Amino acid sequence: MRVRSSLRALKQKPGSVVVRRHGRVVVVNRTNPRWKSRQG
Repeated sequence: MRVRSSLRALKQKPGSVVVRRHGRVVVVNRTNPRWKSRQG
């Protein structure tokens, strides 16, 4: 899972969902699972 400086580019892609898990912000994309990332 990638760590990016800004999740804004990934959360604007179609099918992406922003989730908080264990104090981290995680972006999970259901259409393209390659675009997973976390911040924090």
